[in-house]
Amino acid sequence: MRPYKLVEKGDFVYNPSRLSIGSLAYRRNGKKCIVSHLYVVFRIKPGFSNVLLSEFLLLYFRRNEFNRMVDYHNYGSQRAEFGFKDIGEFKIPLPPIEVQRAYVKAYQGLTTLIEQNESLVKELEKTAQACIVECREKWPMVEIRPYLSSFERKNTDGRDLPFMGINRDKEIVPTTANTEDINPKKYLVLEKGELVFSGMQTGRDICIRIALSKFSSPVLLSPAYTTFKVKEEKGLLSEYLFLNFKSNEMDRLGWFKSDSSVRANLDWERFCEIKIPLPPIEVQRAYVKAYQ
Repeated sequence: MRPYKLVEKGDFVYNPSRLSIGSLAYRRNGKKCIVSHLYVVFRIKPGFSNVLLSEFLLLYFRRNEFNRMVDYHNYGSQRAEFGFKDIGEFKIPLPPIEVQRAYVKAYQGLTTLIEQNESLVKELEKTAQACIVECREKWPMVEIRPYLSSFERKNTDGRDLPFMGINRDKEIVPTTANTEDINPKKYLVLEKGELVFSGMQTGRDICIRIALSKFSSPVLLSPAYTTFKVKEEKGLLSEYLFLNFKSNEMDRLGWFKSDSSVRANLDWERFCEIKIPLPPIEVQRAYVKAYQ
């Protein structure tokens, strides 16, 4: 353990080979800890705490602009390491210490508010899912197959649309894949109010990847996905259907249905076998409105 480096309260630590992707942390509180000997550990010099606040410096390091600047300075380097000498040459705005304290206080207040809201959202999510459970006790369970219509709308005219994917939170997000050499004409176009489903790795991730497009303009999706619509004229709302797939219980059902697949996939046919409670359309609207 002797080669490891000690980190104390008030210290900064970063990985010099990964700084451009935000690999930097600050020890705000807690006991001493140790980190890899390959990391760089530094702190504000003694006697300079009334000139530069550690928390103010941290705000600068957390900016995406800082990460891009590190990346720019590393351009052409084989290992792209960013040493302590390099980080020490950066210039930052240095307002009076009381102004720094005000910025830090404002940032910490906003961060606390975000954390509180995220905690509240989790509790509200539980309440919303309890409503769906209540639905199962009151209304008949129906197979979703008759209410769905799959389609394949290719981007044949080559429109310049954003490439998107589905994450585990059932959201449509920008794809992480490299799209430089991809032919956009082969991709699927999804419009607002339509849904996308990916059965790949359902069994591995214990998650049914499904999402409802809320974007005002169309987006592009991988041709490996399945795009579909809900036949709302048959008495099922798209938003209500999507709500039923937001629960952990539904994800476990998808995992169970993927059990016989070699690749742990949930194919479209088995997906369509899933049953959900079907209340009257006005009750569905009420649940959707309450959830939103």
